[in-house]
Amino acid sequence: MQNLEWDALKREAPDWFRDAKFGLFFHWGPYSVPAYKNEWYSRNMYAKKNNINKYHVEKYGPLNTFGYKDFYPMMKGEKFDPEEWAELVERSGAKYAGPVTEHSDNFSMWDSKVNEVNCVNYGPHRDVYGECAAAFRKRGIKLLATFHHQWLWGWFMSTDPDADVYDPANEKYYWKALPLETNRYLPYRLPDAEFNTMWRDKVLEVAKNYAPDMIYFDSRSCIIDEAFRKEMTAGVYENPDTVISYKQEDFPAGIGIPDIERGQFENIQKDAWQTDDRLEDNVTWCMVQNPKYRSAQDVIYQLCDIVSKNGNLLLNVGPYADGSFHPEAKKTLYEIGDWLWVNGEAIYGTRPFAVAAEGPTHIKDSNYDIAKVEEQLANESGDEGAVKDSGFSNKDIRFTQKEDKIYAIAYGWPESGRLSIRSLAEGKTPETVREVRMLGAEGTLAFTRDREGLHIALPKEPACRYAYAFQITR
Repeated sequence: MQNLEWDALKREAPDWFRDAKFGLFFHWGPYSVPAYKNEWYSRNMYAKKNNINKYHVEKYGPLNTFGYKDFYPMMKGEKFDPEEWAELVERSGAKYAGPVTEHSDNFSMWDSKVNEVNCVNYGPHRDVYGECAAAFRKRGIKLLATFHHQWLWGWFMSTDPDADVYDPANEKYYWKALPLETNRYLPYRLPDAEFNTMWRDKVLEVAKNYAPDMIYFDSRSCIIDEAFRKEMTAGVYENPDTVISYKQEDFPAGIGIPDIERGQFENIQKDAWQTDDRLEDNVTWCMVQNPKYRSAQDVIYQLCDIVSKNGNLLLNVGPYADGSFHPEAKKTLYEIGDWLWVNGEAIYGTRPFAVAAEGPTHIKDSNYDIAKVEEQLANESGDEGAVKDSGFSNKDIRFTQKEDKIYAIAYGWPESGRLSIRSLAEGKTPETVREVRMLGAEGTLAFTRDREGLHIALPKEPACRYAYAFQITR
């Protein structure tokens, strides 16, 4: 197995992924109990004298008497209802979803025999991933598993020598004590065979027992020995319907679907890709005190831009420690779902048109790359930096296509009552335009076409909020 060439493991994005366009995932774990700053609490509480450490010591006590493991019993998940989670996914319009299977904290969110520290033995005492898998599949939702556990190598190493992470009795919770430098993105001391084996076996256990449709890997998978990454990939790909996604160059090109965290592309990409981003408008991927959320409009604009360039949006929302969701988060996801209910024809199952975009907004290629990860590691709060503004204009238009239809998604409603699309002018693709409709509205729309553009006479009222999709039959 270790001699297996990577080329034999290459796998293209399956049709279900290319058709789905929109997914959800959920950061939920013991870090949801303190709900302070972000999901890196489990790491930064051990960085002596930084603001998270100070908060922890003041609220819970010193690290030798109250460590991360002591949050486990407080994560009761008493309101966790997988059917409600599945309903939320369905109402949002997402087509694939799953809870974070394991974050960087060694707490497995499935019924694991590889790792004793899991949600059945601790915390909610339920198979969170397994229950979600069953509920999601009943509704036709494709199943996602996300792994961040390569970060465990050095994650808990503390600048406080009295911290509970250095007690050999606690190795099962935090892994074995390591040199402090192993908490860097690319440490000098790379994972040993025991750690690599654990990393591989956790993934293969989930792949075998739950058969997820997609397995997502967070960054830093590159520190895992190549032989173990090959073995893991070969084992996962024994299921012909499963695909992996990865960041940076952690796996060779073509092995799965590249994911650019909170990123975007200027132009249409030849191969399918994914952006993972968060609904949270705080600098966090988990529930925090006083949470804030992005607007439905912002997410819809982002989704349309990504889809026009051959990508998918995987959006995160973190529940409370009890397993319930903030009402504002639910409201926003419902609004996104309402928009997709009207306009989903322009999103689901589409492929890129000859051009992706028209309008004043210039999108630059961006990615949460290694430099940004290392900057986050150097930040004592573990913050990723300021929440970015998508910067889209109400004069922007995005395009998709399906069979004989082109879809133009306008980000604004012109007060003139006429929408002019320069990219569809005479002399440009398509050669002919036979009919124009607005999704969600009855009847056809009058239009003219000349060398300046396709000019559509709009109905008196829009059929929805935020963005407006026009079906153009060629």
